[in-house]
Amino acid sequence: MSEKTEMMVDMVKNLAILLTEQDSRITMEEALATVFNSETYRKIMDERTHFYHQSYYYVFAFLKEELTKGKFQ
Repeated sequence: MSEKTEMMVDMVKNLAILLTEQDSRITMEEALATVFNSETYRKIMDERTHFYHQSYYYVFAFLKEELTKGKFQ
């Protein structure tokens, strides 16, 4: 696995963990599905954005906004 791919995987995993920590009712499977179906995920996987280089908490703020407002800003 390349370093970029590993960083992307870590980002997705940590976003899912942050979701489960924020809401104890959500399962890891639900958290992963939420991340995978988000615009934030598409930005993480787009190498041009370099989202996978950012802090988990920084990217999580985008995911939270997307989930709250229904859009990515």
